[in-house]
Amino acid sequence: MTPPIPLSGPRFQADPGDLYREMRRRHGSVAPVILDGDIPAWLVVGYRELHQVTGDPVLFSRDSELWNQWDRIPDDWPLLPMIGRKQPSILYTVGERHRERAQMISDALEAVNPSELRAFAEQFADELLDAICAKGETDIIGEYAMLLPVRVLARLYGFTDEQGPGLVTALNDMINGTERAIEGQIHLAGSMAQLLADRKAAPADDVVSRMLAHSSGFTDEEIAQDLMVMMAAGHQPTADWIGNSLRLMLTDDRFAASLFGGRHSVGEAMNEVLWEDTPTQNVAGRWASRDTQLGGRRIRAGDLLLLGLQGANSDPQVRTDGSELTGGNNAHFSFGHGEHRCPFPAQEVAEVIARTGIEVVLDRLPDIDLAVPADELTRRPSPWLRGLRALPVKFTPVPAA
Repeated sequence: MTPPIPLSGPRFQADPGDLYREMRRRHGSVAPVILDGDIPAWLVVGYRELHQVTGDPVLFSRDSELWNQWDRIPDDWPLLPMIGRKQPSILYTVGERHRERAQMISDALEAVNPSELRAFAEQFADELLDAICAKGETDIIGEYAMLLPVRVLARLYGFTDEQGPGLVTALNDMINGTERAIEGQIHLAGSMAQLLADRKAAPADDVVSRMLAHSSGFTDEEIAQDLMVMMAAGHQPTADWIGNSLRLMLTDDRFAASLFGGRHSVGEAMNEVLWEDTPTQNVAGRWASRDTQLGGRRIRAGDLLLLGLQGANSDPQVRTDGSELTGGNNAHFSFGHGEHRCPFPAQEVAEVIARTGIEVVLDRLPDIDLAVPADELTRRPSPWLRGLRALPVKFTPVPAA
């Protein structure tokens, strides 16, 4: 039998697309993989199979207590924050209670004023660019894209602007599965608990206050856990959406017009990234509630299935010509599928932040260009997200606004 493929290492960081193709060639649409510590799992890279898994929450459950590997997982396992024991968050809630929680989150985000959201994004984008625009060069990831989403989300949720940098560090450590992952999770949990206490004492016009006022009767711990999920899902993938889209526009001649005053293809580039270079590559996970078959594989009760979103997006059975621009085709898996998919209002918030962030860069730095050869760009090590370590750019220095 062909050995499982590690979901880490240089190949996974450099060109996971090639690795997904190899997985599909060697193993089919459901590939055996190895996680940190030699922990086995299945990576679902078939479009139809992923649709099946995400569409059947009974057979493929979000209840992590089902996992048949818990006796091998140490307390300091770096992937624990992303594959944790059952927590009181929406990620691990099923059935009617999950639908109620999803509605609470949707209602709280739906009330965000779109004009106000864009104004916040423009304000913070301008402030970040004011700090770098006179230098003529910068790492647009570290000094801009990585800082923008969390600042906007912090304002929407009710955090102070000064809390943003600490939240960025904690979120990155937690999501990337580094040795500081547990520490990042603890920092984020403490920040959420304090914000919740502050808003219970003094409600305001923000997302947290609306969640606390919701009629579904969730506990403070449940709301705090959901806020952690919302912050993690809303910040880093959006930052990577900005970074991956700018990389595409700076390296692909099809988008050259956008760099010289055109804006019609910004949305096109963003959508192409969701198909070809999606920030959320893989998601953990689903657990089989009984023995079953999937993609010709025998899945045993308690097996962990990872959702290979990028692998499914590039499935040749549904992408007959991967070279074509994806245009308005939104049938990708980048926001998930089924009852646990990203709520639509959350998708809208992410899109407004990302698109505004890109457009402000192009408006303020019209001659922006790569400062290094494209083949020198590298990715962060993460089994879940795909984003650049840095995107060095150069431009004509301009005074702050």
